[in-house]
Amino acid sequence: MHSPVLLVIAHGSRDPRHAATVHALTRRVQSLRPGLRVETGFLDFNAPAVPRVLERLAAEGVRDVVALPLLLTRAFHAKADIPAVLHRAPAVLNIRQAEVLGPSPLLLTAVQRRLYEAGVAPGDRRSTGLVLASAGSTDPEAIAVIAEIARELRHTGWCAVRPAFASASLPRTEDAVRELRAEGVRQVAVAPYVIAPGFLPDRIARGAGEAGADVLADVLGASPELAQLLLRRYDRARVEQSLAVSA
Repeated sequence: MHSPVLLVIAHGSRDPRHAATVHALTRRVQSLRPGLRVETGFLDFNAPAVPRVLERLAAEGVRDVVALPLLLTRAFHAKADIPAVLHRAPAVLNIRQAEVLGPSPLLLTAVQRRLYEAGVAPGDRRSTGLVLASAGSTDPEAIAVIAEIARELRHTGWCAVRPAFASASLPRTEDAVRELRAEGVRQVAVAPYVIAPGFLPDRIARGAGEAGADVLADVLGASPELAQLLLRRYDRARVEQSLAVSA
């Protein structure tokens, strides 16, 4: 019996770095599990579009698909856009939508990996204030998740942690950096809680620079933790799909 195809669904962006990062991540997933077929589809801006991927899979005789949203929080795209696209898929496909990636301890590890790569040594945490900067959302559930992740990071040794948002919500990255400075924090680091480069991550970077942050980490990108997390979400959805079929 063949394993379901893993279809990674990304938002898409006019910025070519976005698609390049998504493809680097899916290649890493493929390298971790060589026997698994991994496909990538985009909701907007980039090709292939999700409906075209689904049509091609159906034409090839594929029947089981796990659709995995490449999203860190469960907001509008996960609740509305992606289910709507999947609902219009060819009827021969048995599609299971996996859970979004966050929250997960693996994401916290990936955030701290990027901070260390940017120059924050493990021993620097107690004197470093951290701004966890996400893309932002109007969805209260998504905002609450970011706030909770910031609280969890605070318990890992950082002297202070503040959530920030590039859009839709407040505070902005620059405001959170300045707030930490006003509280007397000696070193401030900004960690983008986003997967791939693009317009909003660039806004986070500009805010960090304008406010004089000492460290700006890279986006999560094709980190090993993120690749492992995709496979965990896939495996859980695959089991749920199998149970639903046999019920």
